[in-house]
Amino acid sequence: MFCTNDLRLSCNNATFQIDALMITGETIYLFEVKNDEGDFYCDRDRIFTKNKSEINNPLLQVKRCESLFRQLILSLGFDMPVSASVVFVNPEFTLYQAPLSAPLIFPSQLKRYMKDLNAIYAKRSGKHRRLAEKLSSLHIEESPFLHLPKYRYDQLRKGIFCATCGSFSCAVKGRSVICEDCGQAESVEAAVLRSIKEFRMLFPERKITTNNIFDWCRIVGSKKTVSRILNNHFKIHGVHQWAYYE
Repeated sequence: MFCTNDLRLSCNNATFQIDALMITGETIYLFEVKNDEGDFYCDRDRIFTKNKSEINNPLLQVKRCESLFRQLILSLGFDMPVSASVVFVNPEFTLYQAPLSAPLIFPSQLKRYMKDLNAIYAKRSGKHRRLAEKLSSLHIEESPFLHLPKYRYDQLRKGIFCATCGSFSCAVKGRSVICEDCGQAESVEAAVLRSIKEFRMLFPERKITTNNIFDWCRIVGSKKTVSRILNNHFKIHGVHQWAYYE
């Protein structure tokens, strides 16, 4: 069994991070580790806190990671099954109404899960070693976002991209953002919050305002929708045209 943590890789010009990776038998296990605390609940493909504030769904992140990782190892000549899961390690965490089919591992299941995983332990092979060594050699020590090329706001493409495949072919349908390329659905609120995070990283000097985020997202049809999301998740400063959020 080969294990590694905090592996940052790149595939098709997309960077992704694996919190924990295990190569055992003929399967590669990827884990997105979360240390959230408190009570949450699922409503279809969305996750909320008890006070009904939506948070980013880690399943979307782990799906993206799994897809990019599978593409990467195939390009390296390794065709092995990949199993990706989200692991919640905080014993004070509870997620109600979680679908049984979702790849989620809760604190009360972790010990049993690892025991079952160790039971299928297989002898290390040359293929396992070569893959582990290759992945280690591809590890990106420093986030590429620390060395972004020069850019201006007017040069960058506006809109919301798909969290799974990265496509900009997304459209708002009802309360969801639907990717027209891969079919992935994400709530408008979660998609806008992703875009705000991106906006803050790319333009730390710009204020977060309704107008700025509305322009950055583009596909959201109403400024009222953007304003509601900002009011639910950020603290407002100032009034009227001088209002901004932090």
